[in-house]
Amino acid sequence: MWTSADAVVVGAGVIGSSIALELARGGLHVNVVDKLAGPGHGSTSASSAVVRFTYPTREGVAAAWESRHSWEAWRDHLEAPADEQLAVFHGCGVALLDVEMAPRALFTRHFDEVGVGYEEWDADTLAARLPAVDTGRYWPPRPVDDDAFFEGPHGRLGALFTPEGGFVNDPQLAAANLAAAARRHGAAFQWRAQVAAVLRARGRVCGVRLHDGTELHSRVVVNAAGPWSGHLNRLAGVGDDFTVGVRPLRQEVHLVAAPPGYHPGGASGPVIADMDLGTYLRPEGREFLLVGGVEPECDPLEWLERPEDGRPHVSAPQFRTQVMRAARRLPGLGVPNRPSGVAGVYDVSDDWTPVYDRTGLDGFYVAIGTSGNQFKNAPLVGRLMATLIHGVEAGHDHDREPLVHTAEHTGQRIGLGAFSRRRQPSGSTGTVLG
Repeated sequence: MWTSADAVVVGAGVIGSSIALELARGGLHVNVVDKLAGPGHGSTSASSAVVRFTYPTREGVAAAWESRHSWEAWRDHLEAPADEQLAVFHGCGVALLDVEMAPRALFTRHFDEVGVGYEEWDADTLAARLPAVDTGRYWPPRPVDDDAFFEGPHGRLGALFTPEGGFVNDPQLAAANLAAAARRHGAAFQWRAQVAAVLRARGRVCGVRLHDGTELHSRVVVNAAGPWSGHLNRLAGVGDDFTVGVRPLRQEVHLVAAPPGYHPGGASGPVIADMDLGTYLRPEGREFLLVGGVEPECDPLEWLERPEDGRPHVSAPQFRTQVMRAARRLPGLGVPNRPSGVAGVYDVSDDWTPVYDRTGLDGFYVAIGTSGNQFKNAPLVGRLMATLIHGVEAGHDHDREPLVHTAEHTGQRIGLGAFSRRRQPSGSTGTVLG
């Protein structure tokens, strides 16, 4: 580590490691500190790593579409040597089942503008393409102990299918890949290093002090601390002008055996987003599925005062809830007696849209509120933050005239004002879908 550098990035998950890479690529000396033992050991390691394009805003769709191209060309994105083990993108497609609260047009109008390919399936097409799926419409989601949970369907549903979506097979390895690429460009990483204070002088950030007393001086500090981001903001004395807050949320993702017919015709089955029942599924190899939730109104959410309080193991009640919902959609799915899966803590914004912005403290930047729906955008987030930081440090008034980033692969112009700390609430679904 340098005692004095151009930038300090706090947090080495997939977001922080991507930011470190792009700042280092831009010629900056970068220090990265993380309180855990290695890259991606926090929220990233509990991610389902789904790559989808179903966001209710144009910028959200454009960011995900651009990032998908980076995942597809992951070795080139990293400039990685031929012998380095890399995370792999699986383009199995994503099927968003119909639900009135998020109609297809909410997404397709942006797909048409951005260039995302899609197919609109009616119920018969859904049944033919995915024979393991029950096409019944059950809205609204209900607790599994509610007698109404077992009532029959009231109609049938189809799906919006995006064939170029999919998932990344190893999210923690993806973060390690980004960290390794950042190190090749000169970035330095320090593990088990917790920030105790944000240093300020003359109205500007000037570095951080670690718990062991080490001071790392810098004119730029980036908060990419995941569920600890709110605490770091308080240390920096920022947040008074934020219209969007962030909070730590404990979440679980469960592992079950895939039912017969989930992988039709020998091909990999798709990711299924099922807001109708309040769940989502994605393949985990050829034999298993990961099952998670999409925050239906009937489920209590486990907000935490301190991320450290999040229990690290999955619970039997949540496992039963999520897997029984999945079994309603996939009648051939068995419900094991013993829970299996991963638990993690997300950094969730009020509207499930991230904040990529400067703050009221000059030199202090945030990439926060990312957990649950921004893993897919990590390759681009580093570039968005580099555009932001270089522009503001050069004197651009981003608050008055938001900067715009031009995407490398798709040519899309992505306005960073969509991720402002001062934004007005937009048409969010109020769920992990954004």
